Amino acid sequence: MAYTTINKSTDYFNTKIYNSTGNDNLAITGVGFEADLTWIKKAKVVSGSNTNEAHMWADQVRGGNYYLNSSSNAANASSSVDLKSWQSDGFTLGTNNRVNQGSTPHTYASWNWKANGQGSSNTDGSINTIYTSVNTTAGFSIIRYDGNGTSGATIGHGLGSTPAMIIVKNLDSTEHWTVRHKDVTAGWNLYLNLTNTQDNNSTVFTTTAPTSSVFSVGDNARTNASGSAYIAYCFAEKQGYSKIGSYIGSSSTNGAFIYTGFKPTFFMAKCIDNAESWYIFDNKREGYNPENRDLYADTEASEGSTDWLDLVSNGIKFRYNSIGLNASSNNYIYMAIGQSLVGSNNVPCTAR
Repeated sequence: MAYTTINKSTDYFNTKIYNSTGNDNLAITGVGFEADLTWIKKAKVVSGSNTNEAHMWADQVRGGNYYLNSSSNAANASSSVDLKSWQSDGFTLGTNNRVNQGSTPHTYASWNWKANGQGSSNTDGSINTIYTSVNTTAGFSIIRYDGNGTSGATIGHGLGSTPAMIIVKNLDSTEHWTVRHKDVTAGWNLYLNLTNTQDNNSTVFTTTAPTSSVFSVGDNARTNASGSAYIAYCFAEKQGYSKIGSYIGSSSTNGAFIYTGFKPTFFMAKCIDNAESWYIFDNKREGYNPENRDLYADTEASEGSTDWLDLVSNGIKFRYNSIGLNASSNNYIYMAIGQSLVGSNNVPCTAR
């Protein structure tokens, strides 16, 4: 894995926490860039008000007036009251409770990634993409393509390096969000909107590994039904900025340690042996050890209060005995994003 030239990770990914007002055209600033993927989740429930809310995924490839919900298999939907537009330092929101519940201020988390606007067509695969918005520096691309129903079809991702994690959603129908991860057995996959264990179904992504230019899909409607529209989010590892891998739990409060080589600012993990949620942590809620609050990609539940883990200068340290994140001999996959604290170009420095 080559060293990256990322000196400031927040130029490419940033978590922005904000409080709702219920007012239309609420401007959220402080993201630090114009995002191309914004994922919003209501984090805290205010007593006596509406409780949990759905996730909201918007990207510049589909356009800000469309949203997806990772806790549901629902198709792409239009909305004029969710994320309305992006600006150079943030975004503007409507009045939907998913993103901006009124009457009493609520706390929301937004996770923001930088790609390259709407992008352009990529012809590297057997399926020409409609749009591929790519950031090769940060190892992130957003791809809009139409399926052809042919098993073994390939799709260009534009990264110039092999994606370690791919998330695909059928935009036209109620198919599950499908995830390919480099440490899940070839031909097996996971579902972002479900707690299910890994699924042996080679009609979804096939057993062919992704390359530095394309990834392969089967003829399953989750990734490649003829005439259906799809969105794919591809993530490649970049040393000192992102780490995508796996670990084995220990059932100990002095549990497993994941070395990333940087201080994680975003961490998502899933047990692949048991039916457990996709756990999400970031460095803004509450933002100090051990008060790192969990949200879940597959459910509308608000954040919990368990002290699951520490976000340390070079990785993740688990502090709670649970099947969800740290059960003995259980296998887990994860994606982490963060920032090296020392050195240049995110090259980790060695201790003296």
